[in-house]
Amino acid sequence: MKIVIVGAGKVGEVLCRELCYENHEITLIELNEKRLNSMIGMCDISGILGSGALEANQREAGVHNCDIFIAVMPNDDTNLIAAITAKMIGARYVIARVRSPEYSKQMAFLRESLGITVMINPELEAAREIMSGMRFPDALSVEHFAHGLVNIVEYILPENSDLANQQLRDVRRQHGDVLICMIMRDDDIIIPDGSTKLEVGDHLFVTGQDVEITCFTSWSNNKHQRIKSALIIGGGRITRYLLPRLEELRIRTKVIEVDEKIAEQLAADFPKVVVVNSDGTNQAILHEESVENYDAVIAVTGIDEENILISIYAAHVGVNKTVTKVNRTDLLNVLKNAGLKTILTPYRIISNQIVRFVRSLTNSEGSNIEAFYGLADGRVEILQFRVSEGNQVSDIPLADLNIKPGLLIACIVRGRDIIYPRGESCIHLGDEIIIVTTHPRFDDVNDILLNGRSAK
Repeated sequence: MKIVIVGAGKVGEVLCRELCYENHEITLIELNEKRLNSMIGMCDISGILGSGALEANQREAGVHNCDIFIAVMPNDDTNLIAAITAKMIGARYVIARVRSPEYSKQMAFLRESLGITVMINPELEAAREIMSGMRFPDALSVEHFAHGLVNIVEYILPENSDLANQQLRDVRRQHGDVLICMIMRDDDIIIPDGSTKLEVGDHLFVTGQDVEITCFTSWSNNKHQRIKSALIIGGGRITRYLLPRLEELRIRTKVIEVDEKIAEQLAADFPKVVVVNSDGTNQAILHEESVENYDAVIAVTGIDEENILISIYAAHVGVNKTVTKVNRTDLLNVLKNAGLKTILTPYRIISNQIVRFVRSLTNSEGSNIEAFYGLADGRVEILQFRVSEGNQVSDIPLADLNIKPGLLIACIVRGRDIIYPRGESCIHLGDEIIIVTTHPRFDDVNDILLNGRSAK
């Protein structure tokens, strides 16, 4: 695909590196000549020096006939102007980063009226990522499909779990109506069946209704507990997006913010939240606020090192769940053995989402794929298909379909209903199905069949 990226900051750099590696034709527009030359030297891309909001520069970069235009400059208004211009002159898909809470309140309107395909907000997405962790405290990651109706949750089966050495057919019968759709065991990928046994240390990828996943994780982890309270250090944009969501889950929340004006405004805007104007990086203050009594500590100040120290201290005094915002990726290697639960990097969250969007488009060209996501360095793919006319799978019980090995149907989406299939379940015309497979390059729902036909 021909992709034009405007802005060579942290997001732009990740996008250039990863999309270039996947053999897309990348053109970068950047105002800073030194930064532009650095990116051209680092990646196999072409570059245009200048403002990405100007039509002349966009035409020089070939935006008028590009497949995807991505605006990730620091300024929201510039990104929006660039995105509108790109759409007007012919870009097929347009993506813009916007960070302002005011714009975020009318994202749907802006998308529909301005023709912008995707508007993405790093702080809002970070808040959503944190909330996924609040719903599933033991999760390493949570992936969303079918417009958020389906979650696939990854977590590690801990020592002394009641589920160790049990077969999956017994697990599903006894411990929640969930489907374990993939297991990573050391370097091995297992697409399981009913006879597969669970082992301590397995990375399990589980799908099901939220309440069923919670039931399952409570059985599999003797230390599991629902998060009822959270202490947030830092009152910036992420916190503003996070507070109403925590309130919906009835999580008792306190915020510590060092800036008096920000603290006062937060207290006025969120009267149900306790806001303390103090230095949350000071251990004495944390002790005074009884940090050890909170189920979760969320460190989202503007300084990475302070966030790290806050979370390490919280874990040390017994807090079960820590969330640590880290923007400097060079610190991540140091953190591997620090005992921190969730590390949050907002720019990586949105760059990953954009890359996934591009992959989904790439893999859906000429196919019925509606969503695509790769796991385990691309060894496993999660695909979402719409079942259309001419298929060979509808109205046949799954037990009678000659399905390829190394493949599992995770769920069937029928309107707003989610069906976690059993042998007697049938796929209907118009359904969306989500599959997990080790087979690459599926284009159509019929590809799930061995030799392209059913068993009957």
